[in-house]
Amino acid sequence: MLIQLLKAERMKLKHSPVWLAFLLMPLVPALLGTLNYMGNIEILKSEWYSLWTQHTIFTCYFFLPVMLGVYCSYMMHLEHANHNWNKVLTMPVRRSMVFLAKLITVSYMILFSEIWIGVLFILSGKLIGMTGTLPLLSVMQWCLFGTLGGIVMAAVQLLLSLFIKSFALPVGIAFAGGLSGLIFLAKNLGHIWPYSLMAYGMNSNAPQQMMKSGYIPFAVICIVYTVIITTAASEVLKRRDM
Repeated sequence: MLIQLLKAERMKLKHSPVWLAFLLMPLVPALLGTLNYMGNIEILKSEWYSLWTQHTIFTCYFFLPVMLGVYCSYMMHLEHANHNWNKVLTMPVRRSMVFLAKLITVSYMILFSEIWIGVLFILSGKLIGMTGTLPLLSVMQWCLFGTLGGIVMAAVQLLLSLFIKSFALPVGIAFAGGLSGLIFLAKNLGHIWPYSLMAYGMNSNAPQQMMKSGYIPFAVICIVYTVIITTAASEVLKRRDM
C-alpha cells in the first residue's frame, strides 16, 4: 500500500513546477560560493575544502531550508485545499503511511539535490582551475549525511504544515530554522538541533575534520528524530479533524 501512496504523491506533483526549485536553486549558492572563494583566495588556502565551506554556507543556511519549506508546504497545501484530507484519510491505509509517503517523496528530492550540489561543487572547482586532489569520497559522505539531516528537517516541516494551513508561514519558519542552525552549530550543538543536522552532516564548517560525534551516532540521531516525528504526525492524523 505504501507503494501505491508513493505513486499517488508522484502523480500529484508530476505537473507541478515546485520540483524545479531543487534543480535551479542550487545553482545560485554554487555561483555565490565560487565567487566568494575567488574573492578571498588569498586567505582560503585549502582549495577544495575551502571551496566547500563557501558553497555550503549559502546552501545549508539559506537556500536548502527554503527549498524544503516550499516543497513540504506545497505537499500539505494540496491536501488542505478543497478538503482533500477527507478523501485521503478515508482511504483503507494506516494514517502513518500517509505521512511516511510524503516524507519519502521529499527525501527523494533531498537526495537528488545533494547529488546535484556535489556535482556543481566539482564542476566549480574544475572551472576555476583547482589542481589539488579532489576529495571525492568525502564529498560523497557529506552529501549522504546531509541527506539524512535534511530528512529530519523535512519531517519537521511536514509536521508543521499539518497544523498550519498557510503556505507562506511554514516557509518562513524553515528560513528562520536555517538561520538558527548556524547559531546552534556555532555553540557546538549542531548534532542535536533538527535545523542544524543537514549542515552538520555536510561538514559545512570544518570539512577537513571528521564529525566530532562520529558518523554512526549522527545517523542514529537522525533516525530517532525521524521516527519520533513520524509517530507524532501519525497521532495527529488519527486524532485531529483535518
